Amino acid sequence: MIPEKILKKYWGFDTFRPLQSDIITSVLEKKDTLALLPTGGGKSICYQIPALSSEGICVVISPLIALMIDQVEHLNQKNIPAAAVHSGMHFKDIDRIFDNAVYGSYKFIFLSPERLTTELAIERIKRMNVNLIAVDEAHCISQWGYDFRPSYLRIAEMREHLPEVPLLALTATATPEVAKDICDKLQFRKGHQIFIGDFSRPNIGYIVRNVEDKFSKLTEILTKTPGSAIVYVRNRKRTKEIALVLQEKKLNADYYHAGLDFEERLKKQTDWTTDKTKIIVATNAFGMGIDKPDVRTVVHFDIPETLEAYYQEAGRAGRDERKSYAVVLFQNNDAVMLNEKHKANFPPMKDIRRTYEALGSYLQLAIGGGQGVSFDFDITDFTQRFNFDLLPTYAIFKILEQDGWLALTESVYIPSKIKFTVSREMIYDFELRHRDYERVIKGLLRYAQGILQDFVNINESRLAGLMKMSVIELEKTIRHLHKESILEYLPHKEKPQLTFLRDRTDSARLEIDWTAYMFRKKRAAYQLQKMLDYVELDFCRARQLLEYFDSNDGTKNDEELTVNGKDEKSSSFIVHRSSFQPCGTCDVCVEKNKNDLTAEEFEIFSKKIFSLLKRETLSTKEVLESFSEKNKKNIFSILEILIDEQKIIKRQEKWVLKE
Repeated sequence: MIPEKILKKYWGFDTFRPLQSDIITSVLEKKDTLALLPTGGGKSICYQIPALSSEGICVVISPLIALMIDQVEHLNQKNIPAAAVHSGMHFKDIDRIFDNAVYGSYKFIFLSPERLTTELAIERIKRMNVNLIAVDEAHCISQWGYDFRPSYLRIAEMREHLPEVPLLALTATATPEVAKDICDKLQFRKGHQIFIGDFSRPNIGYIVRNVEDKFSKLTEILTKTPGSAIVYVRNRKRTKEIALVLQEKKLNADYYHAGLDFEERLKKQTDWTTDKTKIIVATNAFGMGIDKPDVRTVVHFDIPETLEAYYQEAGRAGRDERKSYAVVLFQNNDAVMLNEKHKANFPPMKDIRRTYEALGSYLQLAIGGGQGVSFDFDITDFTQRFNFDLLPTYAIFKILEQDGWLALTESVYIPSKIKFTVSREMIYDFELRHRDYERVIKGLLRYAQGILQDFVNINESRLAGLMKMSVIELEKTIRHLHKESILEYLPHKEKPQLTFLRDRTDSARLEIDWTAYMFRKKRAAYQLQKMLDYVELDFCRARQLLEYFDSNDGTKNDEELTVNGKDEKSSSFIVHRSSFQPCGTCDVCVEKNKNDLTAEEFEIFSKKIFSLLKRETLSTKEVLESFSEKNKKNIFSILEILIDEQKIIKRQEKWVLKE
């Protein structure tokens, strides 16, 4: 079917967003493709349309279980058969899904990267008619990125079994180094294409407020700005605390974090998306897969550790392209706290070994076993049991994950599943002999369509309500039917999953790649400094973001040839090295527009800048240190003008005179 017709049939749109059609064409031409599209740029359609245009199944690799489940639900609602395989699932469920995929029952199968490379997955995928491999959150394959996951490095192994199948890598957060690394690590074939979307968001006013009282400023912002809002905070406890403060100020606010049970999270999310709740105070667990177009304000009460995380979260504002605001509330001690957190994120080896040994004891896992095994895991209980601090322990798990020892997923609700395992005649015979179970059996057959053919999801609370009985009574009856082999019942789960990627070893022999560890530590320090520069420097906020991602937003004066692709005559990755125009709408630009420089001031200050840069290359901070405090704002304005006029350029984070 023609892509435009598929778009209209399933999504109701007449035209594609920018670059979507080009990306889809590239995939349909069997070319390996990298798509760098901003948050809300419609990445999922880029693999869904070509997969639906071709015979066979699309294998989608994603690290976010909640998003995988959400995507499967959305596709199934459109009568597009899809399923997901991830940590925490029952083996029978995994086996059934893989079998159905082999026999063509699905158009999409979503896999977590840890599941992709299991022997079971490899053998079944080799038997599938795969038309496309889609790698979501592709930046996870790069140690240059902000969320490196070593399991992504094994995706290229799958290509050995599917040499003719094109690969589409998608991400919303990739610097040029990360983009190049994605292509290399996924072993993109000759002739591959790279598409870079427009990362500029001219309708968003980026604002930083350095304040003594964050609560007062937050209340002021949310009172003055109507419409939906998200307030991001660093930990779960603060979500409730801040929501209560806002409620006391008569603001319509609620809180959200991953520690709430599924029903409560779903209700809070639904209330916000339907405007029953105007303000949601949340951790970064909120927002993935939610496309609410009319979010007017996103406030970061706490500063994220990377510009990648900030851009993604701030980008949830104004998707309807109307004027919106992304605000960071900043205090001087925030920088100290973030630097301390960075140190805590990279603990000494003795602490890593001690935590690893405690983990083996906690899970009662013998040395020499455990590879591929998943455990329900409560990190809070673990830290309390061994008297560990929570945040350093979480950092250690992240290190062990990045070195390929284990994987720790977020808490995800996996609904109960049920299926009758005997014929309708045998069910009827059982009913005649056990009248006490008749109501439940008839209720299941009535309310769970397809239960005789396959597993179906059920919600015990809703079913109990429909059958006018207690949940305890319903579950007791279902478990008895399971025991009698009339049906198979897989109870729901809602706990984080910890998966051992290698057999457990003796903690004294535990080793990590120290060179890679130090690289990630240095890289994290660089990313943190860029985030602090964003809030501390009086430099156009939008411009800082665009220069960090080196995006092609159409407002630059290119110094080099810009293409959507790779130079076939060279192995070098072509990137954009040119300046961006000030946005004119962020707090820095608005303030500078109030203080225009005289021609004489511009001449004096610019000559001094030229003189400084003739002697040596300097960073922005080093240039500023050469001027008095009262002139620093003027110097920022002059630097921007000199950059716009291509009189100075940046090389390796330093300013130089253009020759």
